[in-house]
Amino acid sequence: MDSIKSHEEPIFPTMSSFSGQAIAGTFLPVSRSLPLTFNNDADSDSVSEAGDTGDRSLQRRHSTGATLPPLNTASVTKPFPLDKTKSPLPTEFLLSPEAINSGKEEEPVLPKSLEYISCLTHLAVFGILGAVTRYMLQKLFGPTVAQVTSDRSILFLDLPANMVGSFLMGWFGVVFKADMTRVSEFLAIGLSTGYLGSLTTFSGWNQKMLDFSADGEWLYAVLGFLFGLFLSAYSIILGVETAKGFRWLLHRRASSSEEKKQSCLKANTYKRNIMSMILMLTLLMAFLIVSATELVKEFDKGTSKAQLWLGCLVAAPGVWIRWFLARLNGRGLGKNGQYLRWVPLGTLIANVAAASVMAALATLKKSVDTPTCNTVASGVQFGLLGCLSTVSTFMAEFNAMRESDYPWRAYAYAFFTIAVSFAMGTIIYSAPVG
Repeated sequence: MDSIKSHEEPIFPTMSSFSGQAIAGTFLPVSRSLPLTFNNDADSDSVSEAGDTGDRSLQRRHSTGATLPPLNTASVTKPFPLDKTKSPLPTEFLLSPEAINSGKEEEPVLPKSLEYISCLTHLAVFGILGAVTRYMLQKLFGPTVAQVTSDRSILFLDLPANMVGSFLMGWFGVVFKADMTRVSEFLAIGLSTGYLGSLTTFSGWNQKMLDFSADGEWLYAVLGFLFGLFLSAYSIILGVETAKGFRWLLHRRASSSEEKKQSCLKANTYKRNIMSMILMLTLLMAFLIVSATELVKEFDKGTSKAQLWLGCLVAAPGVWIRWFLARLNGRGLGKNGQYLRWVPLGTLIANVAAASVMAALATLKKSVDTPTCNTVASGVQFGLLGCLSTVSTFMAEFNAMRESDYPWRAYAYAFFTIAVSFAMGTIIYSAPVG
């Protein structure tokens, strides 16, 4: 029966099944085999939680009250079948011989306090790395090197970072997220929410279009939004498709031994989680010390390096706020969350809030216009607000909606996010300096 069942499953799952894998990796299983009356709710949950769910996975696992309904009752959500969640990745080399040979699996769950500490440290370290990568891509494709992007072009400075981050989100935030979660839940959170979320920035994109509108170049502003949305959306599509192809190759090369496949599930152990947390804490302290030291050297010069080092110091709070806001994704509005459950409210709030504060700091820089103010404001814009807002998660949600039963929701969500952010920024930024 197992062999027959394996032939029935497609090697390339659909986009909706990838969303289910990502959700299953964050302890939010969703099934598409639902009663007709619940299809809309299940689809809404799936697309709104495709990018991130914040700390809700930790709350669900440690909650002693009512959680998910028992499996033997009529439930809107059902666990993913085991054959859907098997990892094709050869991760057995991560395991000790004792873990492979023994029939007992180590307890992967840390105490709740340690899980939060581990999540926050992973997010901080990967968030700083994402901000540094964004800075490097700005310099690489900017006017001083490749001369592809500039502040005065619809190919804005953050466009390459948004495209690269969206492409990688297709790999590590959609297709292989569940596989990474089996190796390390904290690695999956750090890479998708921390690194890729901070590598991309919605607030920086919105601010460049506000600069065009403030100078009366409205056509450039509209084209900049359309170009940015189009290229980022197709970047994540390309990422998903190439990752699916790579996954197919892994399936073909995977051993037929069931024991080796099942051993992949044992990499997420208590000891390795503790060691990973200690490593991340050490790296975080090293990053902060280096950033503070370099900031002291560069601050009086008012250079872009000073803004970079200050941005690294304030990047972590931006990632943390976005991660906590992500718990609102899939919750909906109303007494029982029955309205707009398909809208990722956490991501929406993070992007709009970051874009608004970014516009306020831009106004402050124009009105004060001192080297110290420019350095501090630009550092906060780059680090805190750049990491608070995200395009990669935004695109993951957009693509999940586009592949769902209601594709119009993707364009409604994108239009509303862009329109509200631009309107708020225009009120705050363009009006006082116009």
